[in-house]
Amino acid sequence: MNTEVPIWEKSTLTIEEAAKYSNIGENRLRIYASDVNCPFVLRIGNKMLIKRRLFEKYIDEHLMM
Repeated sequence: MNTEVPIWEKSTLTIEEAAKYSNIGENRLRIYASDVNCPFVLRIGNKMLIKRRLFEKYIDEHLMM
């Protein structure tokens, strides 16, 4: 039985998942996510998770001009 949730249904993504989902490189995502004021990052200790819906909104507003 496959219990893995598809990326497009997850509320948060790892940097690796977000890179695959958006076709933006992991290094570039880490640069964006390292900004303290980044709206789409959830920090839990040293771990950074990407809030998928806010990430999609950010891409629509800032990166796809």
